[in-house]
Amino acid sequence: MKQRIIIVGGVAGGASVATRLRRLSEENEIVMYEKGAYISFANCGLPYYVGGTIREKDALLVESVENMVMEFNIEVHNNTEVVDIDPEKHIITAKDVLNGEVSTDHYDRLILSTGAKPIVPKIPGLDHADNIFSVRNIPDVARIKKYMDTHNVHKATVIGGGFIGLEMTENLVELGLAVMLVEASPQVMAPLDFEMAQFVHEQIEMHGVTLILNDGVAQFSNNGRTLVLSSGEEIDTDLTVMAIGVLPDSALAQKAGVKTGIKGAIVVNEHFETSVPDIFAIGDVIEVTDFVTGMPTLIPLAGPANRQGRFLADYLNGLEAKNPPVQGTAVAKVFALTVATTGKNERLLKKAGIAYRVVHLHPNSHAGYYPGAAPIELKVIYDDQGKILGAQAIGTEGADKRIDMISAVMRLNGSVEDLQLIEVAYAPPYASAKDPVNYAGYLAADQRQGLVKTIEWHEVDALIGKQAYYLDVRESFELAAGKISGSHHIPRGELRGRIEELPRDQPIYVYCSVGLRGYNAARILALNGFDVYNLDGGLKTYEQANYETGQMQAQTHPEVQDEPDLEVRQAPQQSTKIEVDACGLQCPGPILKVKQSMEKLHNGDVLQVQASDFGFRKDIVAWADATGNQLLKNDIVGNKVVATLMKGAKDSHDDARQTLQTASNADGATTMVVFDGDLDKAIATFIIATGAAAMGKPVTLFFTFWGLNIIKRQAHAKISKSGTDKLFSMMLPKNADHLPLSRMNMAGMGPKMIKKVMADKNVDSLAVMIERAKQLGVKMVACTMSMELMGVAREEIIDGVEFGGVASYLGEAAKSNVNLFI
Repeated sequence: MKQRIIIVGGVAGGASVATRLRRLSEENEIVMYEKGAYISFANCGLPYYVGGTIREKDALLVESVENMVMEFNIEVHNNTEVVDIDPEKHIITAKDVLNGEVSTDHYDRLILSTGAKPIVPKIPGLDHADNIFSVRNIPDVARIKKYMDTHNVHKATVIGGGFIGLEMTENLVELGLAVMLVEASPQVMAPLDFEMAQFVHEQIEMHGVTLILNDGVAQFSNNGRTLVLSSGEEIDTDLTVMAIGVLPDSALAQKAGVKTGIKGAIVVNEHFETSVPDIFAIGDVIEVTDFVTGMPTLIPLAGPANRQGRFLADYLNGLEAKNPPVQGTAVAKVFALTVATTGKNERLLKKAGIAYRVVHLHPNSHAGYYPGAAPIELKVIYDDQGKILGAQAIGTEGADKRIDMISAVMRLNGSVEDLQLIEVAYAPPYASAKDPVNYAGYLAADQRQGLVKTIEWHEVDALIGKQAYYLDVRESFELAAGKISGSHHIPRGELRGRIEELPRDQPIYVYCSVGLRGYNAARILALNGFDVYNLDGGLKTYEQANYETGQMQAQTHPEVQDEPDLEVRQAPQQSTKIEVDACGLQCPGPILKVKQSMEKLHNGDVLQVQASDFGFRKDIVAWADATGNQLLKNDIVGNKVVATLMKGAKDSHDDARQTLQTASNADGATTMVVFDGDLDKAIATFIIATGAAAMGKPVTLFFTFWGLNIIKRQAHAKISKSGTDKLFSMMLPKNADHLPLSRMNMAGMGPKMIKKVMADKNVDSLAVMIERAKQLGVKMVACTMSMELMGVAREEIIDGVEFGGVASYLGEAAKSNVNLFI
């Protein structure tokens, strides 16, 4: 039977339902009323039209009025606002917004797709300003562009850190404006959890935006040229964009007696029927069912609105179709980052009283050995039954792809274990054989199977206050970039050999940079009977969560310093410059590559390194400070960090000065005869040796007799011995881990006590001291005569030790002004 179907609103939902209705029926009369000039336009592209990425206004038009009429035989009344509905008579009243003419129209079915409207709070002074704008439609952004073309705009303020606010912020920066972003809540992007939003905060500030959080606008003054914040701070601005959020535009429906719910949203059933017969509603104006909680909610997104239009058209034409629950899958571009989410975050789950567990991971977007790989910050939330409740991903490449995969598994009611089974299209430029989504499934499965216990970033500080035992299993060179206060350090590769140093009477909280080595260490300890927890997401998640906004503005970059200091930081004209690509390397790869490259350079030489991990920008500052190298530049270039360093101190620029320094070092050389093999004396030996080496002094250690036990390997190939050689091997300590104390040995209890005290006081173990001495260039010589007498073979001595006799020692001693016998 022929029907007259009137649609109020012609953008996402309205356009979709209209065209689908026509595809399903040629006989129905389909009429569309739109109070704006345009129908079916890409409102998500509006900020990019302001910024110039989208150059032509017509590019925003998905469908023109003319084409809708010609191609789909739909009667379109644009620039016409429906102002009243008479449900009993099935009549609407419409007003032409250009000439004020009023008309009426009869409907058999009425579809409301009036969308959402920007929130514009009643702020004092707002009505007297001509430079404050919102962003809802094409005329809105046209007004912004016209204002900038006709006024001297240098400073802009964006109020609101949601999707539109962030996109407008980026596009105003692209226009060369000084931009301030003001957000009244503690973070931008409400769908993210706080620690994930911190990556976005840092990115925003990296691009020169002044970010103000936890502070709203109290009033406008000076005709909108001054903003007064709730804190009392005053901000001068030439232009302000209000992007606080949106509310359902349901005034027409409410006037007609249609039932509304959350924030005025229209309540509909599974077939989009409202409380009034023959009136339906779709899009941002309606309540939807939350996919995770099953409760009514508001999710104003274009994707659900378009689907709702299609399903309503199907239902009105007798096809099986229902109003599906909505996950809220969304994505935004924030400068170099892609930020994507689906489902619920922790904050909303807590509010709903739903128990959950989480995994954080920081994998690469594709195979690290293929150029261009970049880290993805990925978080997956699930319940005790393994049901996926939500996920968040941030990165310069591949974040959207991973959220799309997880969203699809969620929609099909899959579990976190199902993430392990996803077969990705793998090739090095696109993915890894173990995709980040697979890894998320592996981590969650390990948690659910009880193979690993974890703590979250927000639990760390409270445990520090309780003197919890934190174990850092990163390599020594990584410590310069930061650590958890009071933590103990044993590199993962040494953990099995030093396991007795760890306490068994309290839990051990293990961490590494991103969580993987921490997990491996936790498994070693768990299998050895320890009560152990791994820090989920590693130090990276903890440190990012503790990022303090304002850091980027506070940093003084060398390229903008006063001229005298710039002269100091410029590299010598004859210096060597090398470039290193650390993109795609997993932490600690970039810092390790810097360290290895620096070792090949001379003082005054320059190293330029680029990395795809934005966390490297902080790490390189700490590393340069800790190692005495000069950080000349530390820039964001596209989606990479590009740091330039000069090796050595500021005042070591010329060869003559370097020659004097070398001569001075030779005059202050130190040699030690290490005769004793007691643990306490060995510790003293290496404290003195590393201290002297750190001061630039050449150091030689000559190991003889009992001192040879200090430099024996942890494990070595079996060596056939006989007679006294075999007897000595049985009676002497096997290596440095088995040395006795010279006093209070107490049948081996004394060394264990000393090792525990050293660990508690965060003093490096003897093994670490030995390794550090090698890194500092300490020369170690084993006395070959003593080795022969004691039955010690060369295969038993650690790498990096030279072999020599007394003449070797005397030669070094003759050049030294400090000689010690220990």
